[in-house]
Amino acid sequence: MSPIFVRPVREQLEHDRLIRFLQAKYKRKFDAATNVGDERLVPVKIGSATFFPDLVLTSGKKLAGLVEVETGESVNNLEAMAQWTHFSKARVPFHLYVPVPGFDAARRLCAANGARPAEIWTYRPTHDGFDLVRSFQDPSAASAKPAPAPTPPPAARQAAKPAAKPAKTTAKAKPAAKPAAKPAKAAKAKPAAKAGRRK
Repeated sequence: MSPIFVRPVREQLEHDRLIRFLQAKYKRKFDAATNVGDERLVPVKIGSATFFPDLVLTSGKKLAGLVEVETGESVNNLEAMAQWTHFSKARVPFHLYVPVPGFDAARRLCAANGARPAEIWTYRPTHDGFDLVRSFQDPSAASAKPAPAPTPPPAARQAAKPAAKPAKTTAKAKPAAKPAAKPAKAAKAKPAAKAGRRK
C-alpha cells in the first residue's frame, strides 16, 4: 500500500478521475487496467514484491507499461522510495503524472532516489477533463525497458564467421612455400667448386 494512507477528499476525487481519464487515453494502444482508490485488482510483481500501480498497461499477455498518478500531497520522498524507484525497475516504460506545481519536486525526488521514469507528465484539471503536458522524457529509460537483449549475440556470431575464413587461407599459404628447394641447389654447387680446386 502507498505510504499516502489518507489523501484529502478533493485530491482523492481528482486522483481517481484522472486515472479513468488516462485509462480512456491509453486504451487506444494498450489494454489498460486500473487500481482506483483502495482497489487491488491488478497486481504487478517486481522482484520479490507485489505492487498495485494506478494503471497497468498490457499488450497481449505482455506487460507494456506502468502509470502512477500523484497529487500535491503524494509528491514526497516516501512515495518516491516506496513506488517510483521500484516501478523504474519493471523493464517497461514507467509514466509518472504529477500536478503542475509538483514537477520540480518530482524531478528532485527521482534524482535523489534513483527513480527513472520514461516520462513525467504534468496535469491541470479543466472543466471537461485534464490538460496534460509531457514535461520530461528519458528516451534511454524507455528504450531500455523492452529489453531486446537476444538480438546482439546472433549478430556478433555472424560477424565472427567471416573473420574465421581468412584464418584458414593463411594456414594454407604456409605449406605452399617450399624453401627446401633452394638449399638443394646450393649443395650441388659446392662439389663443383671443389673440383675446380683440384685442377
